Amino acid sequence: MRWNGRRSAIDGRTTRHAGYAISLRVRKRIEEAFGWAKTVAGMRKARHHGLPKIGWQFTLAVGGYNLVRLPKLLVAAA
Repeated sequence: MRWNGRRSAIDGRTTRHAGYAISLRVRKRIEEAFGWAKTVAGMRKARHHGLPKIGWQFTLAVGGYNLVRLPKLLVAAA
């Protein structure tokens, strides 16, 4: 059991595998991008109608997120 008295709904047979830890790290990285798009880039509510325009708005938002991440990625690569 955890220190706060809560139990996980996920069985220990699942959480003990290395793949589960990898999955959590990948999920966190993906969810950060969507969270940033919703809060900072204004993607919580669509401004345009139609799939092509929404796709353009999403592409622009994700491109902005990549620009925000770029300095951190360049430092990590060096």
